Amino acid sequence: MLVQKVVKELSKLYPGKTIIENKNIKGITTEIICEIDPASDHSEYSIALAVIDYSTIHCHNIITETYKVIKGNLTIFKGDREYKLGKGDEIVVKPKEIHSNLGKETWVEVVSKPGWYIEDYINLETILKKYLPKR
Repeated sequence: MLVQKVVKELSKLYPGKTIIENKNIKGITTEIICEIDPASDHSEYSIALAVIDYSTIHCHNIITETYKVIKGNLTIFKGDREYKLGKGDEIVVKPKEIHSNLGKETWVEVVSKPGWYIEDYINLETILKKYLPKR
């Protein structure tokens, strides 16, 4: 992912909005999030734009997420199923559904209900790392 290019484009499109680089366990940026309408403004929902190469395998206890592909193609792994999405396609991820995403600088609108907050995010890769043998 061309991180600086994506951050510059998001900053231009959404001036003053918070932009977050999500990194994998090796420290590589795999997803960039721009909080367009954050939960801090209202707890019942939030809207973000995610630019995704890869999102870690994770789930949420409470939040329901709706993904809508804005640009590119996205493969979402949800439970034991794989879904291929293109521009305009949507998918809903319910609480406790284990999921991850693959794209190539794929732009995705993510609506979370209630609004996204860090305490509801369970990064399963971090948990599994504790139990896997060192490589």
